[in-house]
Amino acid sequence: MPELCQSSLILYGTSACHLCEQAAALLQLAVQEALISHYDAVDISEDEQLFVRYATRIPVLSRQDGGELDWPFSPQQLLDFIDGDDDDGGQG
Repeated sequence: MPELCQSSLILYGTSACHLCEQAAALLQLAVQEALISHYDAVDISEDEQLFVRYATRIPVLSRQDGGELDWPFSPQQLLDFIDGDDDDGGQG
């Protein structure tokens, strides 16, 4: 069983995004299963710089070390990402 990830995870999205809701549901499941301690959701529509950066990519999950995982991601890809095992930082 993977160790509980306590690093900061941020889910970038918007409140009107159904894909963001799907990503949040996957993350909430990871919280319930004690794979991660928590995550923060950030609405990019409230920040011009974030909107410019993520507008066409949301939802995007970001780690404290700067690694990013673009949607769609599977539960296994999420586990690999929170363990720091992603090969390309989630980019492409």
